[in-house]
Amino acid sequence: MTAVIAVALTLVAVTATAVVLTPDPARQAATLSVYVLVLSVLFFVLQAPDVALAEIAVGTAVTPLMVLLTLRRLRRDR
Repeated sequence: MTAVIAVALTLVAVTATAVVLTPDPARQAATLSVYVLVLSVLFFVLQAPDVALAEIAVGTAVTPLMVLLTLRRLRRDR
């Protein structure tokens, strides 16, 4: 089980780095969705399925949608 946790933590670190290094905010919203999905897998591996489900519901759909709608509004106002 420790190997699975180590792999999940490594994937979380890699995807978090990808989110931080993505320069375009629209692409960053997409990489954020992938990061949240990997983070949810980590929570599931750590035996916290309720936290994983909440993270999937909020982080995969709502947060990137809010970012994209904000970007659309900012571009429209210019």
